[in-house]
Amino acid sequence: MSVFEELESVTRAVADAAGPAIVGIGRGRGWGGSGIVVAAGQVLTNAHNLHGPEVAVSFADGRKATGRVVGVDADGDLAVVAVDTADAAVIEWADQPAALGTIVLALANPGGVGLRVTLGQVSATGQAFRGPRGRRIRGSIEHSAPLTKGASGGAVVDRAGRLLGVNTNRLGEGFYLAIPADADLRSRVERLGRGESARRPHLGVALAPPQAARHLRQSVGLDERDGLLVRAVEDASPAAAAGLRTGDLLVAAGDRSLVAIDDLHDALSAAAGSTVVLRLVRGVEESEVTVTLGASEEAASPG
Repeated sequence: MSVFEELESVTRAVADAAGPAIVGIGRGRGWGGSGIVVAAGQVLTNAHNLHGPEVAVSFADGRKATGRVVGVDADGDLAVVAVDTADAAVIEWADQPAALGTIVLALANPGGVGLRVTLGQVSATGQAFRGPRGRRIRGSIEHSAPLTKGASGGAVVDRAGRLLGVNTNRLGEGFYLAIPADADLRSRVERLGRGESARRPHLGVALAPPQAARHLRQSVGLDERDGLLVRAVEDASPAAAAGLRTGDLLVAAGDRSLVAIDDLHDALSAAAGSTVVLRLVRGVEESEVTVTLGASEEAASPG
């Protein structure tokens, strides 16, 4: 068998094995994405593919059904939809993670217009990108299997059709990022399927990029400082209750210096208990405030 014949054989075999577990989300290319049947009655997709509590789901056999969003992790760009999957196949998870150089296939059904299967290779692991709300998603698989618009939420699989990752982000120049199908993802999917939407520490501030803080302080004759500039404080939020104001420069959270927004995300996630001590500069005066954190929970409708 020639190399080309072997590629054809592998592609057809993967389409037969994993294709029935790939569904369309939404109504047509440009109006939705893709999803994966991960259990009877449950479809996994990206949170950014959803626009309300109900979603149109198109199955490989042409059947269409209306699903209900039961669990959302908007920062992690994941969601589980409850829907009648009937006899649709459930994807099999790979036993081993994707490694550099692994041959992979990407499967999608963009908005329900039909199955797409492409071939590529893992070009990097342990990559990071920004989720829909700006929080960094780490540990991603970078691969070169071409994806069309509407392919996010579809599967990256190995040559046996077993799930290696969930396609999520297009890098451009022919590379794509997928959330790895590891034990952590399995646990998150199970929680979302039970209706346990993600909960994360909630501070209640809008922040300007660090360079904006430096430029603003320089423009009013203040010494430059690394930090995060508060440009808005949410009413009745933990930040408001602690006395934070627009214009405050957050320079540390606990013992962690705040140079980038990710530093604050990491500090809040690592905060022991429900409080965090923030060090701030207001004008030329430096002080500390203790913030009692809230917990933000995603609603079933991300729209």
